[in-house]
Amino acid sequence: MKTKLTLLFIALVGAVNFVSAQATEECITTMSIFSEHAKVKNYDAAYEPFMKLRKDCPTTSYALYQYGERILHHKIENSTGAEQKAFLADLKKLYKEKKTHFASKAKEGDDIADVALVMNENSIGTAEEQYAMFNEAWETDKETFNNAKGLYVYFNLAVELQEAGKIELQEVFDLYDALQTKITDVQNDYAERLQKILEKNEAGTALTSQEKRVEQIAEVNLSNYSKIAAGINQKLGVLADCDRLIPFYEADYEAKKNDVAWVRGAAGRLISKECTDSELFVTLVEQLNTLEPSAKTSYYLGRLAEQRGEDAKALQYYEESAERQDDPAEKAKVYYRLAENFRGKASYSRARGYYQKAVAAQPSMGIVYLRIADMYAKSANNCGNTRFEKLAIYWLAADMAARAGRIDPSLADTANKTAAAYRGLAPTREMIFSEGNAGQRISFSCWVGGSVTVPSL
Repeated sequence: MKTKLTLLFIALVGAVNFVSAQATEECITTMSIFSEHAKVKNYDAAYEPFMKLRKDCPTTSYALYQYGERILHHKIENSTGAEQKAFLADLKKLYKEKKTHFASKAKEGDDIADVALVMNENSIGTAEEQYAMFNEAWETDKETFNNAKGLYVYFNLAVELQEAGKIELQEVFDLYDALQTKITDVQNDYAERLQKILEKNEAGTALTSQEKRVEQIAEVNLSNYSKIAAGINQKLGVLADCDRLIPFYEADYEAKKNDVAWVRGAAGRLISKECTDSELFVTLVEQLNTLEPSAKTSYYLGRLAEQRGEDAKALQYYEESAERQDDPAEKAKVYYRLAENFRGKASYSRARGYYQKAVAAQPSMGIVYLRIADMYAKSANNCGNTRFEKLAIYWLAADMAARAGRIDPSLADTANKTAAAYRGLAPTREMIFSEGNAGQRISFSCWVGGSVTVPSL
């Protein structure tokens, strides 16, 4: 009998590895009833067996906690007042129970952030209380605080509280820097996974079902985090334009000019908002170079040299900065700056080299592929011996442009339109038919190198 019940339970929860070997027949029976209701989202009917399982059979299955979160979310959304707060308190308790009984699966950062998000979405507590809960999630386990919406609401609350005079502007800046680092790290992780899939696609290798799943998950997450990053930047933009930043830092400069962290942060904020033509920026860079010569100061000195038209000196400073930089995102920024300079001078081979270094350091920097595509397209007349070969470069440019949108979904619209425009410039079906080279590979002997397959008719 127990075997039959166990098999029924397994079929309902769909997770053999989640079934505890110590589960009693009564626990399995109750769990089967519970999961049957929960799977069809009849959360009110699932609530009673859920509460019994928590008390008597807390280790029967991890599904108890997966469905339990949904049940309590439902209860919170459909209640008010003291009853609603009681369900919220029970959600917090459930997460603690999950950590006790399934510690390896618990993600405290996301769990606490979920409580904060539920508070926000259901208008439970003040903005300060919600913000404090997000702070708790971040400080407890920022590594597992990966809820994209939660990260956005967290920052949005910080902005609201600063505007209400409840927290300092510097706290908003510090949170922005921390969240941007977090988001970039997550984007890079998914971009690396997607990059491997794209390379297999381009090589004509069929993807396994698991690889297709990886591709789908990576693209969804890259899209979500791209939107969140854009939203956070937009929120910061309200607070951090040059007209507000410069007097903000000028007011504290004399008192804090020997505080390395403050000077470094002020200079970084000004450069991130393109406030580099101010006298304050020059003062901050010179002071930072005195206090702490580093990769950052070399980069800032490069920006100053570039503004003064001292190209050779700027290049020297940028190279020095990249070599000394430990932070991949910062290294990518330096290499990207170098690449942009060489692209502007039509030194395409050197520019591509720096773009490739930039994306190697930060795989989610999709803009790199659009820039390389642009250089390929501009080189069409110089690559190939025949008109067909010259036009074929546009297929390569189109593939590179399309990749930009896959790696960075915020560029998808631009990337797809650009790729379509390049394909429109590539050889027509009539030309392919006339040449009789459908399916053949064309190699490029100019700086572009590589090859492209002529589409089949």
